[in-house]
Amino acid sequence: MGLSPAVVSKRLSHMEERLGARLFQRTTRQLKLTETGEGFYARVVRILKEIDEAEAFVSQVSGKVGGTLRITAPIVFARKHIAPFLPDFMREHPDLSVEMVLRDDIVDIVGESVDVAIRIAELDDSSLVARKLGPCRRVICAAPEYLSRHGEPTTLAELANHQCLSLGYQHTWRVAGPEGPTTIKIVPKLRCNSGDVLHEAQLSGMGIAMRSTCEVSEELKNGRLKIVLPQFREPPGVAIYAVYPCRQYIPTKLKLFIDFLAQKYGPTPYWDQGVVFSIDGQRAKTADVQVGAVK
Repeated sequence: MGLSPAVVSKRLSHMEERLGARLFQRTTRQLKLTETGEGFYARVVRILKEIDEAEAFVSQVSGKVGGTLRITAPIVFARKHIAPFLPDFMREHPDLSVEMVLRDDIVDIVGESVDVAIRIAELDDSSLVARKLGPCRRVICAAPEYLSRHGEPTTLAELANHQCLSLGYQHTWRVAGPEGPTTIKIVPKLRCNSGDVLHEAQLSGMGIAMRSTCEVSEELKNGRLKIVLPQFREPPGVAIYAVYPCRQYIPTKLKLFIDFLAQKYGPTPYWDQGVVFSIDGQRAKTADVQVGAVK
């Protein structure tokens, strides 16, 4: 909010004085909500959501697009597949401002007042609403330099003898193969919470990783990465989604942005076009062929 810690602290103290209750436990190391503070926060968030609903209703009726659209997305995906299109979107809606919160972990979109989260995942049931923006192909891949030194695995079991790289605290890879969905347990040589750092480590020949083609399509095309175990792919349900809070009235700015991205990506995303996948011993050069052929 552009405020100094001293100003925020003073405002919180005034709020506690006005309410006659302690909302925070303060120590020299941290600031933590009390039970009363947690209850107060939950109720205020609910009120703010109702205000958002009211504003969304007005924006739907008036068709006016303005204010700030707050978006969260994975860092690499945002850099490659959102940021290049933002100028066009904002030229179409000059009264709209955009704020991006880029993180590779899961953001609490309600708690952090985010309008929409772009997530690449197999979504669990929740109180949130999700719209599929496009498919997401995931492949197991490595740099040719790594494969020349360590050999290329031919079975999932052989991954136990290889250096695997993992995003976050991931210890398993879920894949679908000829025998159906399965889970691979891995012992990561490198775990990292940054997709960019993982990407550079993989390109330098550190190990094998399971990556989304939206992150590595260029490297697959130019040969800096090679698909291994091509018979295994992402499990059913993994896709690129726009996730937002369940609302009766969707703000016009949110609907326009989601429609905009869905049109850009589509059922056969541009990043998969030209990527060579192996299908039943044959080679296919177009994403629409490979997606349809692999079951």
